[in-house]
Amino acid sequence: MNISWIAGILLILASAGPLTAQQPNAPAAGMEIDLPEVIAEVKGVYDAYNQALNSGNLAVLNGTFRNDERTIRYGGAENLYGYKAIEDFRAAARPIDPPLTLSKTIITTYGRDFAVASTLTSRANQPGKVGRQMQTWVRFPEGWRVVAAHVSNIDEPKNQPQ
Repeated sequence: MNISWIAGILLILASAGPLTAQQPNAPAAGMEIDLPEVIAEVKGVYDAYNQALNSGNLAVLNGTFRNDERTIRYGGAENLYGYKAIEDFRAAARPIDPPLTLSKTIITTYGRDFAVASTLTSRANQPGKVGRQMQTWVRFPEGWRVVAAHVSNIDEPKNQPQ
């Protein structure tokens, strides 16, 4: 391998600056982020999912997730791989009582067919706990579906900026 070629690569890498997980990335040419009409669409299906979660509406809960073996849901005490595993888990679901209250919901869309929804949740009977919910949504011919989700609970952070 030519030493000058390696030196050139190292020079390019060094001039790029440090890479961190928080480094902003410019969107790809033509990528439209947070189109208002797409955010409204995702918010509609996202709100319907959360209403179904609080009411125990299994048809909506199951219909929200993509019927695919690659769909994943990580829960508070379970790791579910594939739609069938998620559907089986939901078969035992009951309405959440008391219901979840959502806060700090952020829906970010990338183009017209991909979105991430993140929110914090709380329940009146779990003081000092904060739930976290993230979902990856993709638009398919049959509509918006969750392809990956993560649900977890933590102790309420102390001294965290609001």
